Amino acid sequence: MDLEAVRTFAAVAEAGQFQKAAADLSVTQQAVSKRVAALERTLGVRLFTRAPRGAELTIDGQAFLPHARELLRVAERAVASVRPGRRPLRVDVIASRGAASGLMRGFHRAHPEIDLDVVMLLGIETAVAALRSGAIDASFRAVAAPGRPLPEDVESVRVLDEPLQLLTGPAHALAGARSVPLARLAGHRIWMPGIVPGSEWGAYYDDLVAEFGLTIEATGPNFGSDALLDTIADTPALATFMGEHTRLIWPAGHGLRRIPVTDPTPVYPHSLLWHRDNPHPALATLRVHLAATATGHDAAGTWVPGWVKPRRTPPAADGE
Repeated sequence: MDLEAVRTFAAVAEAGQFQKAAADLSVTQQAVSKRVAALERTLGVRLFTRAPRGAELTIDGQAFLPHARELLRVAERAVASVRPGRRPLRVDVIASRGAASGLMRGFHRAHPEIDLDVVMLLGIETAVAALRSGAIDASFRAVAAPGRPLPEDVESVRVLDEPLQLLTGPAHALAGARSVPLARLAGHRIWMPGIVPGSEWGAYYDDLVAEFGLTIEATGPNFGSDALLDTIADTPALATFMGEHTRLIWPAGHGLRRIPVTDPTPVYPHSLLWHRDNPHPALATLRVHLAATATGHDAAGTWVPGWVKPRRTPPAADGE
């Protein structure tokens, strides 16, 4: 059914005259007549009769009018649901307890008027495809693995360098240390189930292992952070890496230790990714917020892989 014809029918019913409806719609009276006639052919009934005072609804027209108005309301809601600024800003944060989730909580506190839809996607390929299709508006990633640059229509900016910490149980050999030099971790078993080969975080840890001679084990099923914490607490021979901004809660009896890693401190480089042509106005607000809260990158005494060189894009100006 032609929505323009339905809209014209409703305008004639409201105005009571074809001529006034034409003026209200900024079209010719002939166009109004043609649209109404086409709608009558589609429905197989007459909708108006000519009267001295203009156009009067027939019985069928009276029956159709409330449904026509509802059709137009539904159409307007459908358009509004995808209109930039009218739908929530959709952002991929990878994990609910991670640093990116914390960044988005900070953004929400600063801009409570912006509706958010937070999702968690697995793998940078999935995230980039979602950005390019419009399924999401932004994603927090480590940019890309070596040899796989971002597509030209996807922009990125580095927003947070998150220091890694060593997480141990109370009986681990390093549990009493206030900090641990990175080189001292050689020979210790670092257990990190869930590392996906070929992922951006997998590439990050591959480089960390290669450069500092570490032993990272990704064996066993990944039952989530609670199971990981249980195992680390109960196994003196195992430790794991955890981001400094990752929110963890464990039973008091676990006695877990979060120990800073130094000389150098490995930092995980979180970047914000978005599609170059994304029109959502809240995306520019998010970029400005992150630029204002970001700290310096590649600080003295820190380490990131050599391939972490995101394309730097200036923050969007208000109204961009």
